[in-house]
Amino acid sequence: MKLSLFSMLFLLIASPIWPIGENPTVGDPFIIVNVSSNELAFINDGEIKDVYKVATGKVGDETPLGTFTIIVKAKEPYYRKKDIPGGDPNNPLGTRWIGFNANDTDGRMFGIHGTNRPDSIGYSITSGCIRLPNMIVETLFEEIPLGTTIHITDKNEPFLEIATQFGAI
Repeated sequence: MKLSLFSMLFLLIASPIWPIGENPTVGDPFIIVNVSSNELAFINDGEIKDVYKVATGKVGDETPLGTFTIIVKAKEPYYRKKDIPGGDPNNPLGTRWIGFNANDTDGRMFGIHGTNRPDSIGYSITSGCIRLPNMIVETLFEEIPLGTTIHITDKNEPFLEIATQFGAI
């Protein structure tokens, strides 16, 4: 029994999707994604730190709209759809996965991730995820703790206005 319990604990801890990081304070940091403009705003310490171009979901596979929570983070994520291991240059998820809880998918179907196709950034081309260049998603991965709120919209409201509505600024 102890060996079995130890084995299960080891597998959980060694899992590439084991939660990483501490929980944030309310409203800090905060992420806003506008799927109409294909932009992501990173808000921290009460100000918009950066705005990045992203790729978002294509027609039929739209990025879900709403307010969600970051619940999973992984380095070198495994791509289940095509059985591509993390770190493989053919892996479309790139080097990091930051999953959020849209549509009851436990952070494993929708997320912010890197890409092996940086030329896709700025377009509505994904299967619903939010795609960034690997270098940028690696930086955000370190800045975004589990529990961070992500708001995804298709409205043409300024990021500053949305952040203020959510108390992030």
